[in-house]
Amino acid sequence: MRAVLLASMALFAAATAEAQTIYPLNRAEILSGSKFDFKVEFPTSPTAQQVKITVNGQDPAAFFGKPGQFVVKEDGQDYSAFVIRDVSIKGAQAIKIEASAPAGTAMVGWNVYATAPRPVARNVILFIGDGLSIAHRTAARMMSKGIAEGLYGGELAIDDMPHMALVSTSGTDGIVTDSANAMSAYTTGHKSCVNALGVYCARNKSTLEHPKVETIGELARRHGLALGVVTNTEIEDATPAGMVAHTRRRSDYNDIVKMFWDVKPDVIMGGGSPNWLAKSTPGSRRQDETDYIKMFEQAGWTFAATNAEMLAAGRIAGNLPKSANSGVHSADDVLLTAIGPGSEQFRGRIDNVLVFRIMATALGLGE
Repeated sequence: MRAVLLASMALFAAATAEAQTIYPLNRAEILSGSKFDFKVEFPTSPTAQQVKITVNGQDPAAFFGKPGQFVVKEDGQDYSAFVIRDVSIKGAQAIKIEASAPAGTAMVGWNVYATAPRPVARNVILFIGDGLSIAHRTAARMMSKGIAEGLYGGELAIDDMPHMALVSTSGTDGIVTDSANAMSAYTTGHKSCVNALGVYCARNKSTLEHPKVETIGELARRHGLALGVVTNTEIEDATPAGMVAHTRRRSDYNDIVKMFWDVKPDVIMGGGSPNWLAKSTPGSRRQDETDYIKMFEQAGWTFAATNAEMLAAGRIAGNLPKSANSGVHSADDVLLTAIGPGSEQFRGRIDNVLVFRIMATALGLGE
């Protein structure tokens, strides 16, 4: 019987380095069949006739099977851009991209990896302790189990998980991440910059136009799997939003709510209703008259705001733990503990993007 892969980790945060020319960036690890936006930015605004782009020696349109768009002075800025949205690459392989212009040539390499045709886990539960350090775990053990004569009175559930690793959380623009790009690495397998969710940080003026990468939430839905997002903060806050969101600015709460609607998780539990209610509703923070709670209800979801309503909906009622964010971001590696099929891959020191790969592999989400 296939079991559950359960991972518990701390999520820390950071800042990013200067944007690169080719997206995805150099050394990107890309899941076979996953969707992403391909973009090349050329400084000093050359024309299409002055540039050349190849992907494994081919024209990008031929390689990806769809045409691209070349824009001189994109968003009125002093650079040109070539973009193909929503592409994918099937089959494990190495990819080499070259982009030449009068100012010089840039080259990056990607590794496309496949997963086994059949999943090894029925479910994956990713439990994020946002800001949970080793010191917090020690304090929690002391408070919940007690300590006397140097010995603890018991273990936390996460202490008993057989596999663990130290996870490095640095982003593309700095060693210290924030909750947005740290969570985005876990849910997309791509590193990004501070405040970004599900995108690479390019030069676009609109926060919603930066090159996108598919999230594990979107992949799960596309493969017919159920999806739940549960938090003790606002649903549209960075960590839970990382399951569905694509934005350069984590505070695009109204847009993030729409992204939840686009993905439609089976279970959504948390706070943040002001960004879900129509503008005319007292207390709303929306800028339009769209009522997403009503839209979900009309689509068959049940809305519960109290324990009684949870019970009436046939769900177990209860309260989520109180949020106790320390408000401090760090460059420290964080401890991940795991149990279940595939969890033996968590060992030593790993980068945060490997968490996505292990989860995607366990669920067989490639292709």
